[in-house]
This record gives sequence, C-alpha cells and structure tokens, in this order.
Amino acid sequence: MTRPSIFVTRRWPSPAEEALSALFDVTFNADDRPLSKDELMAGVASHDMAAPTVSDVIDADVVAAGAAGRCRMIANYGVGVNHIDLVSAAAHGIAVSNTPGVLTDATADLTLTLMLMLSRRAGEGERELRAGAWNGWGPTHLVGRQMTGKTLGIIGMGRIGQAVARRAHFGFGMDVVFQNRSAVTGGAGVGARQLASVAEVCAASDYVSLHCAATAETRHILGADALAAMSPDAYVINTARGDVVDEAALVAALESGAIAGAGLDVFQGEPVVNPAILAAPNTVLLPHLGSATQETRVAMGMKVVENARAFAAGTPLPDPVG
Repeated sequence: MTRPSIFVTRRWPSPAEEALSALFDVTFNADDRPLSKDELMAGVASHDMAAPTVSDVIDADVVAAGAAGRCRMIANYGVGVNHIDLVSAAAHGIAVSNTPGVLTDATADLTLTLMLMLSRRAGEGERELRAGAWNGWGPTHLVGRQMTGKTLGIIGMGRIGQAVARRAHFGFGMDVVFQNRSAVTGGAGVGARQLASVAEVCAASDYVSLHCAATAETRHILGADALAAMSPDAYVINTARGDVVDEAALVAALESGAIAGAGLDVFQGEPVVNPAILAAPNTVLLPHLGSATQETRVAMGMKVVENARAFAAGTPLPDPVG
C-alpha cells in the first residue's frame, strides 16, 4: 500500500526525521537552505502534505499550486503561521496545523537571556573583549543595571508570556504588568496586573517584552506612540515576530536615547536585517534562536508527525489552525 507523501522544506534533528520517515514517504530539502518560490510550489504540489517553516512564505500562489496538485495539508514546523496564507488554504480546503506548547520554555529562557544581556551590557563587553580593547577592571566600566525589583511589561499574555512572567517574578522579584486582547484571570499566577493599552504597559515598565502572535491587528503594535511612553531607562525585547515592532520607530528611539536599548531575536525582513537595526546603539541581536534547543526542535518535529498521522488517518488534528 502506498504511503502518504510529505515534503519537508528544511532538515530537522535526526530523531524527528526518523519518526516522520517511519510513517510517510518523505522528501527532505537535502541542501537545508531556504527554497525559492518555484521550488516551494513544485514540492508542495507533488506531495500529499507539506511541512514548511517560518523561513518559507506559503502565499496564495504556493497554496494554489498545492491545491492544483496533491497537497491537502500544511503541517507547519513552528507555532507562528503568519507566513502561511490561511485564507487561501481554507478556500482550497487545505488543512493547516502548527506546534503550540513545545516552544514555551525555550523561548521564555531566551527572553530572559536578552533581558540579562541588555541589563548587564554583556553584548558590549564581549565585543570589546574580542576586539582586544579591554584595558582591565574599572569602577565605572560598562556599568549596567540589575533586574531585581524592576517592572516587566508583557504584550501578549499567552503561554510564552506567562512563562516569562513566572521566570521574571520568581527568579528576579519583578513586578509584572501586561496587555492582552482578552482578560487573563488570576494575574497569571504572579500577581500580574492587566492594563488597558500597550502605551500604559510601556509607561509602567522597565522592560517591555513582546509575546503576541503576528496578525494584521498586531502589526507594529509597538510603534512610535508606545515607544514614546517608555522611560529613557527602559528596554524593548522581541522574541515574537518582527512585524509586531515598527523597526523605523524603534531605531529612532534608540538613536535619540528615548529608550535604553533593545534585545531582538526576530526581524521584519529576516534573514535580511535592516542595516539601521544592525547599526543601532545598545542592542543585542540574535538570529531567531527562540526555539533553538535540541529538546524543543525535536518536540516540534514530533508535533508535525502527530498532526500528519492524524490527517492521514482521517481523524481530528491535534493542533488545527484556522
């Protein structure tokens, strides 16, 4: 009996690839590079299912090519789906799934990493040391700030936002305020206060961390007005998606000293990064490492396997989108 086929656009950790290959006829992208639009269209159209990543733009053309061919499911390797045209997928009867839950701890950990690096000027210190410019210990050399007792503002209090809140509150004694599109009862278990707007969160916080999904409604949710509400001693951290921050407004705030710094793991045009961001003062920049632990990347693959298995069996998807 012919097994269902699945097109995998990037290589996964070996345990996840092996689990997928045990159930399906798999075509992996052997070069492990971002595919062109034509390559995506051809791969999606010639397989029963496709497993893209955030680096693949599954737009209406790609969806239509899949629908005209064999593809009836897009099993996304990742939780964010803003790179997939969900409206087109629904119109063509193509199911979409994602991998929620398994990225929570890794992304929350990386958020705290960025907060600590900014606070203690760790990025600046490493660059100085590697450049051979360190002249030795000094009482005023690269003096940063401590996080203990400060206020963290969270935009988007879902799984990851709440995990960050717990780490900040219980690990550093931070107060937490947040903005969320719906009410979050119980203060997320840390006595967090829900405020009415992003600007109010920005005004109340020493650190503003973004954890909302990238949608039309959240595009540039942290824009010039919100940044203007922040203290000159405050920091922005983004481990969500690049589109939720207005990068031009962020650069202006950094260059003018309106905020103290920014820690960014995601960018609007990634993998191309705006040169103004690269040149902006007091930034810590990482190449989209939020989920980059062995445990998490394997778990993401296993989520894809379970969703693909359910689809092939004609049973409800564990993680449907849309």
